[in-house]
This record gives sequence, structure tokens and C-alpha cells, in this order.
Amino acid sequence: MNLPNQLTILRIILTVFFVFFIFVPGLTFKVFALAVFSAAALTDWLDGKIAKSRNLITDFGKIMDPIADKILVLGAFLSFIQLQLIPAWTVVVIIGRESAITSLRFFALSKGRVIAASKGGKYKTVSQMAAIFIILISLIFKEAFRIGCSTSYPAFDRYAGIVVYLAMLATVILTLISGVSYIWDNRMLFT
Repeated sequence: MNLPNQLTILRIILTVFFVFFIFVPGLTFKVFALAVFSAAALTDWLDGKIAKSRNLITDFGKIMDPIADKILVLGAFLSFIQLQLIPAWTVVVIIGRESAITSLRFFALSKGRVIAASKGGKYKTVSQMAAIFIILISLIFKEAFRIGCSTSYPAFDRYAGIVVYLAMLATVILTLISGVSYIWDNRMLFT
């Protein structure tokens, strides 16, 4: 197994640690969750860069890289729903798109074709990861305010909620656009 594929597997393992840390109460563990998520996001960037620069692109990597991304992103979003940080409908849309495109990939495999990540899919992943970073940072600030003040800081909560909602809305829109694009670009599989 080459280095890019090892980094892909590492991203899946880091997701487990991220989910653990996000649910442990306290500011320190929220910072750990951000650090672990940052490391996982870095592996996403590194595995692609290394695979291209060293000509180590494999069918395993083409299949597992997007799956590892989905595991990381959906693990984060589902955790955020449980923590009541984001509306569930946004994640339902994202899961629907991810399920459809993963099914398309497996359908393509049954026809002997591998569908690699497209630019639209990469933009979608970047938007999802950016939304997760925004949510994690707002969560860290909320925890810090809770420690520094005996009550929450209502103005921050209100503005942070608006920013998080807008980030999720932008992510949902890019997710839907990239999903339609994948289906359109691979429509010949259905004929």
C-alpha cells in the first residue's frame, strides 16, 4: 500500500478520534477535535498531492479517497446534529447526494469504469470542510465564553448561529450542484 493510500486510511482512523473528542465536555477536548479534524483535512490534501506528483494514483485511491472524505465529513455533520449545532435537513440533503454519487461510482465499477473525484466534487469537499471548521471554531468560542462567564454570551450565539447556518446553506448548494454535475457527466452509464 503506497503512501497516499495510507494517508487515506489514516483519515478514516482520525475520524474516530474526532468524533470521540467532540463529545467529551470541555474546551480542551473541543480544541483536540479541531486539531484532529485539521490533521485529517491535511491528509486529504496531501494524499492527492503526493499521488499526482509521484504518479502513485491507483484504483484503490480513486475509490477510497472520496469514501474517506465522506466518512470524515458525515461523521462531523452527524456529530453536529447530535450537539444541536446545525439543522438536520442540511445533513439529510448531503447524505442523499453522497449516497447517490457513491451508488453511481459502484454502478460504474460494475461496468469496469472508475469515477474519480471531479473539480466540482473537490469544491464541494472544500466547502464542507470549511463549514466544519467554522462550526468547530464557533463551538470553541462558545466553550471559552462559558468558562469565562457564568452565562452564555447571547449576541455571540446569535451571530455565530447565523454564520453557521449560512456556511451550511452554501455547502448544501455546492453539494447539490456537484451531485447534478456527476450525474450529468456520467449519464452515458445509463444508456
